[in-house]
Amino acid sequence: MNGRAIGAGLATTAALVALGALPAAAAESLPPAPTPEQAASAPQTLDTLSRFFARDGALARSAAAPRIEGGSVPVRILSPDFVAGKAGAPVARVEFRASRAVASDGRKASLWTVKQPGGWQVVNIATGDDEIRYAEQGGRVLPGGLVFREPQIDAWYVQKGAKVLPLDEDAVRAVGRNGTSLAAYRERVAEAYGDKLPGTAYAKKGAAGGYAPQASVPAPAPRAATAHEEPAVTVASTAAGVGAGVALALIATTAIRRRRVARET
Repeated sequence: MNGRAIGAGLATTAALVALGALPAAAAESLPPAPTPEQAASAPQTLDTLSRFFARDGALARSAAAPRIEGGSVPVRILSPDFVAGKAGAPVARVEFRASRAVASDGRKASLWTVKQPGGWQVVNIATGDDEIRYAEQGGRVLPGGLVFREPQIDAWYVQKGAKVLPLDEDAVRAVGRNGTSLAAYRERVAEAYGDKLPGTAYAKKGAAGGYAPQASVPAPAPRAATAHEEPAVTVASTAAGVGAGVALALIATTAIRRRRVARET
């Protein structure tokens, strides 16, 4: 994992970018497309990626030459219904799709797309390719399994049947290197987050919709663009219109990923 720069890389590299309705300027530059792959590879998206990869001065925008590698993958997040013990609820649910972008110098980014009226739209760009990489790793570790993320501790797992296996060190610390059963995992997350679900006293205090990490991590306000910058692709941290699960998924992301900047390759 890494200290991922969240956003479109236009005016801020540290602000948390949740999913939802984009600002008008960004929406015009990244219009909906029929498929996630078409949205990711659209000329407007590639132009935005060039600015993203050039944001820190390590690479000239004209030399970035970003390309999209492979297709998109579904990104699943631990489900509140599963935590609550709802009958038949899967361990995680799809919140968005991710595509891998690669710059000419080999740096990678993850493009997040969500379904909008008329097609798919890129709503976020994050440094690194965690979403795609763990999907690939999960397919090797447990073929046919469901890869998902527990965002409160930034842990990735793969689940198939009654088995839950860890895909990163955070997950190993949570369930052990040999993994655990689905029932035991449910008991763990119910104990950890059951009192923070929507409708609980914790939720009524306004703490991240009632489903947040143990230590509250407020989303920083995005920095205003200067006269020489274009507007940042940022939206409200409540992830309006996409669902509580996305807000849950992103609320802990910034602080955790900043802490891990030394671990990025």
